[in-house]
Parts: sequence; C-alpha cells; structure tokens
Amino acid sequence: MLEATPLTEGWTLKHEGNALPASVPGCVHTDLLAAGVIPDPLLGLGETEVAWVGRREWTYETELAAANGHEQTDLVFDGLDTAAEIRLDGRLLGRTRNMHRSYRFDVTGLGGRLSVRFASAYAEAEAVRGKLGERPAAYAEPYQYLRKMACSFGWDWGPTLVTAGIWRPVRVERWSTARVARVRPLVTVEDGLGRVELRVDVERSRVEAELWVEATVGGVRARARIDGTQSVVRLQVPDVRLWWPHGYGEQPLYDVELALVHEDRTLDVWRRRIGFRTIELDREPDAHGSGFTFVVNGERLFARGVNWIPDDVFPSRIGRDRYRERLRQAADAGVDLVRVWGGGIYESEDFYDACDEFGLLVWQDFPFACAAYPEEQPLRGEVEAETRENVVRLMPHPSLVLWNGNNENLWGFRDWGWEERLAGDSWGEGYYLGVLPRVVAELDPTRPYTAGSPWSGSWEQHPNDPDHGTHHSWEVWNREDYAEYRANVPRFVAEFGWQAPPAHATLRRALPGEELASDSPGMLHHQKADDGNGKLERGLARHFVVPEGDFDRWHYLMQVNQARAVAAGIEHWRSHWPVCAGTVVWQLNDCWPVTSWAAIDGDGREKPLYHELRRVYADRLLTLQVRERGLVAAAVNQSAEEWTGTLVLRRMSVEGGVTGSARVEFGAGRRSVADVAVPRELEPVGPKEFLVADADGLRAGYFPVPDREVPYPQPEFEVALVPGGIEVTAHTLVRDLLLQADRLDPAARADRGLVTLLPGERVTIGVRGWQTPDAEKARSALYCMEPGR
Repeated sequence: MLEATPLTEGWTLKHEGNALPASVPGCVHTDLLAAGVIPDPLLGLGETEVAWVGRREWTYETELAAANGHEQTDLVFDGLDTAAEIRLDGRLLGRTRNMHRSYRFDVTGLGGRLSVRFASAYAEAEAVRGKLGERPAAYAEPYQYLRKMACSFGWDWGPTLVTAGIWRPVRVERWSTARVARVRPLVTVEDGLGRVELRVDVERSRVEAELWVEATVGGVRARARIDGTQSVVRLQVPDVRLWWPHGYGEQPLYDVELALVHEDRTLDVWRRRIGFRTIELDREPDAHGSGFTFVVNGERLFARGVNWIPDDVFPSRIGRDRYRERLRQAADAGVDLVRVWGGGIYESEDFYDACDEFGLLVWQDFPFACAAYPEEQPLRGEVEAETRENVVRLMPHPSLVLWNGNNENLWGFRDWGWEERLAGDSWGEGYYLGVLPRVVAELDPTRPYTAGSPWSGSWEQHPNDPDHGTHHSWEVWNREDYAEYRANVPRFVAEFGWQAPPAHATLRRALPGEELASDSPGMLHHQKADDGNGKLERGLARHFVVPEGDFDRWHYLMQVNQARAVAAGIEHWRSHWPVCAGTVVWQLNDCWPVTSWAAIDGDGREKPLYHELRRVYADRLLTLQVRERGLVAAAVNQSAEEWTGTLVLRRMSVEGGVTGSARVEFGAGRRSVADVAVPRELEPVGPKEFLVADADGLRAGYFPVPDREVPYPQPEFEVALVPGGIEVTAHTLVRDLLLQADRLDPAARADRGLVTLLPGERVTIGVRGWQTPDAEKARSALYCMEPGR
C-alpha cells in the first residue's frame, strides 16, 4: 500500500547566516514575522518596511531520511512559491517556476540535507521580461511574467508583499509495483440515472504486473483492467438525489472510492466526493442581444454572486476553518455563486469542499488578470501544465460550474491601449481562445468554458458590451453616481462595487496609536485604489453633506453609501430578470485591513453592505423602481412558490404623517418578477415626502431627492436592553439606523445592518460577543441620518 508521510518538521530558513525555525506550509514573511525579524506588514506602515523581503533569495532546509521497504520513493511538493531549485545533499533534483502546480521528484534510495532555494520573484519575472519583451498591464509590477499569484505584487485593494516559500504541503510517498497517478471523474445524470466514468492513469515500477482498478459509489461497484498505464471504470447509480445550489434544494454528496489492485493486494486508493447535477450556460441570442444564464438541473437561475479574492495576503495561513467561516457568511447572505477571481490562486480542496456542502456555485477563473501575458516559452508550457493539473484536480466538485479564461484581459486589449503598444506581440489571446478551451474540452467536457470576464462571446461585439455575455460595470465607481446603475440592463453583471472603510475595531487594530482621520497616514496607506478617497468623497457628496473633521460621521456615511450603491444596482438588475441573469458583487472579502469594496473586512467583520446583501439577495425582494411609465413596485420572486399578497403603499412626510395610501393586490409567479404601478397621486414630490411599500414583512422605500436635500427631523428614539441584544423604539423617522457593535466590544457582532424606522416602530437588534451589556453604551454606538448631515 502506498505510504505518505508529511514532511513538516525540522525545516529552517536561512537569514543573515542564521537558521530560523520555519513552518511548512508557510512563507518567508510569516517565518520572519514569527522570529521577530520583521514587523507585522499588515499593521500601520509595516508593508513598506518589509519590501526588501521580496527582492532576496531564500533557502529552506531540512533532513530527509533515506527510505527502505518500497521500490519507489517520491518527494512531493503540492506548491512551491515560485522559482525554486531543489537539491538533496547537493544533488539537483529539479527546478520549478510555477506557484500553481505540484511537483514530484524521485528520491529512491536517497537521503541527506534537503534544500529548497527560492530566487526572488522579481528577479525571475524581470529575466523573463528581458527575454520576451515588455507587455502592458494595469499595474507597474511584473506579475504577468511568471506563474504566481498576481495580487502578491499588490492590487487596488491589496498590499505589495511578494512572497516565497513552501506554501502548500510537502510529503514523502513510498510505493511498489504501481500507484494512482491521476483520476479524471466525468459525472453526468439523466432521468435520475447517475453515470460516473473514472478515467485512470497509473505510474508503474513494474511494467509486467497485472493491475486492476475497483470502484464504488452509491452502493454500486465496478472493476476494470489496467491496459498499460490507463483504464476506464464506468458505474451507473440509479435514483440519485440531485445536488442543488443554495436556496434551490439540498446538496447530497456521494463518496467515490477507487482502489488500484495487484493480485490480492491494494496498492493505492483514491477517494473523493461527487454530486449529481446538470449544468448548462445559455448564451443563445435573443431580442435583447445574447444572454448568459446558468441552468442547473433544468432550472434557470438569477445568480446571486460575489467575487472572491485570496482571504489572506499569505494564503498558507488560510485553513479549513477559515474557509468555512467565510463561505458560511456568504451562504447566510443569500449568495449562491462565488467567482474565484483570476488575480489570485486555484484555492485548496477545503474551499471547494465547503462550496460543495453549502451549495455555492463556483465560477473559477484561470489565473490571468489585468495584463498582457506573453505566450512564448517558458510561460506557455507552464500554463498548459498548470491548466491540465488543476482542471483534473477540481473536476470532482459539483459546485464547480464554469471555467473562465481570464479577468479583463480581452477588454484591456481593446480599450486600454494595449493593441497599439503590443505591435503584434503575443498577449494571451492564444491562451483564452486556444489552449484553455482545448484543455477543458479534452479533460472536462461536462462544464462550460468562457474566454474571459467581461466577454461578449465574439470579437464581433465589444468585449464589455452590456447586451452580450458578461459585463463589468466600473464607470459608475470611477466617474459617475451610483444612480447610473439604472441606466442599462446588462445580461450578466460579473463585476461592480463601491468602496467603504472597514469596521472601526478593525481600523483600531490595524492602525495602533493613530488618531483616525480620512486622510491620516495609516488611512491613506490602507487605501490602495487610484484616487480612492477622492472617489469616495465625490460619491458621498452627491448624496450627503460631507462631514469635516468628524471621522466617526464620515466613517458611518461611507458605509451607508456603499450599501446604498450596491443595493441600487442589484435591485434594478434583479427587477429586470430574466433579461439580466446575475450579479457578482466586487467583492466578498479582504486579504488585510483596508478601505475596499469588500462586504466582509480583513478581520472578518461584516460591513453594513453584508447585511444589505442579505436583503437584496433574499428569495423575495420588494423594490421601488422608476420606469418610463412612472414609479413601480417590483415584487421579485426567486422562490419556487407563487408570491401573492397585498401591497400597502403610503406616501409620507418626513415629519411622520401619512399623506396618501393605497392597497393593491399583486401576484408574482415562481422565479419571476411582477411590476405593480404606483398610482400617480402617491408618487412623492419634493424633499419632504417619501414613499413606503410593504408586503409580507418586506419593505421598500423611495426618496425622490438626495439625502442632503431631505429636511430630516432630529431623530428621537429609545434604547432598551432585551435578551440577546437591544430594542430601539422610534418616536420620529429614523433612517438608516446602524449599530456599530464592534464599538461596544471588538468581539461583538450585530445580526442586522441598516434599518429605517417610522414613528412608533421598533426593532430588536441581536448582539453576540458583548461582555457587559449597557443601554447607554449601546446608544453611543448607534448612528442614523440627522438634519443637515
């Protein structure tokens, strides 16, 4: 039987002639931090103090004992970051130049001092650039010249911390006769019959040995002979239970086990979990252009998505529990699709396992982002090798529903001046329209592939044409008011978003000792977007009076504006289902404490945007929308049952009086939207009026003018402690009330975000992690709209 032994103990990192203790998996930065050599680069201005780390060579060493008792011994690295030379007692085992691949070296009969020397990623990238020539990119760093996590070179939300190290597990494998080298599971289902086709490759140490593979799934067994080094095992499982996305049904998973057998001995075993479901991507042309609609088990979906970036700038620190916590937060917010963005990594099995269990559809980018990538060697061979390995590695996961060639590179070629600068040089098109679809079609024909995001499906249309395929909506954040989200109806919005600072407690931890201000040194350093604060303040000024010298008020209003902006887009686009078939918010998470587009900040705290996603991504959404014919209440029903009821409309004054009302019956079929016209006489006019729509416990509000023009009353409300939280009772209109629970205790969390109360209404806000509940302290952590502010 194959024996695998983790090689995690006894590693050291050479630094200034010393051997520092090293953690494997890990990276240079985390080892230097643990040894006290560098400050925490995520706090204060620490990032700038450790820039030298990415410019040096680094060597890891340990002892490798010679193995006996088996015919073959392999040293297996699941991930090396990035350009490395591996030696055993001075003997060269091999060289690597790809963070996204695993490596296997024959060390049969060998032992001694094992060393892994990492070149500077900068040196490797600059050498490739010198050989292949300059290529344009969105950022100045040379990330497109080597196969490494691009965002370790910095991004508009992330620090520049260029890593090196043994970032994924390493082990010694000992085996005899043969081992399972690769299993490619093709899983399909039709009329309740599940089919599993296991395509098996083996590696032999004895070519003459007769080998068999035996597989089981769902109580069904099958056996096949190995012909040379390959075999195919086919199983049919009757009456399978379908795997459904979150919110559409359950997520049953089936254990698959494949054993490699010689005579009466099991030589090796491969185990995975699979799910039975069908996946289609409807891109057919129609009256509106050409769509982009996910169809799972025959059910057409409006995808409620979020973009995912690496959850830590040092990915080796992300473990199973952290993945599950963050992805559970996504599922709890009503998310059913997670896009793994192309400037990061292929995530670990723990990520995809959690998505399988939570029903989160995975859109997987190949790691290409915001740059022209050379297609010559040494990159071309590395791209194909990593693609082949990762397609097969991730194939078992039912959550994986789409392979995507790149992030914004097709768009960049057309719109960002690349074509002229390249002057005919390669830039990646051969990957996105050639290598990648060819490999996916060969290895994983059960899943759709798209060449990029955004991508209109053809060069006949602009790559970011909102009427065709996927669309990235960034003009709004960069130059316009978020009301402009309502100007068009893209077929699928794969990126859009609005910034806000992280939670107050996150800032206090990240910027110790600093007096917080929007333009304080630490705040500016933890804002990586080009003119980020300028865009924030211009976006705020369109709706609010920008507070001067009041950081707490600035912080609150920025978080309100983020939630309002994203909600404006999602409510509009969801109300136009099925023309628009999905939104993927930029972004779910952060990799460090930073002002960014994230709904969950770098310390895992939920911004008001997170709670707003829970509302706008719920199965049923009530929203007031301006159409050409006037104001309508759109009842968005993504549930499996018809939604009927009575819509209560009230035109109100900001002083709290009702100036008009109506009750209207409505009905929205399953997975559909019903528009209810608002009577003209109920449409609010001027700054003192607004409209409220209520149905089945859901509420929508519409104010015809920006907040800065609304003469809000001085908010009056009572706060009382109740079991598990606080209760707030309003005596006036209280708009966008927010409890910043982390101000009560850094460990405290509130169960809701922004809430608007009419006079006489009350709300209970659940609070957990609050050690010493106190009503007056809670009042001091409550914020809302105020007159003239």
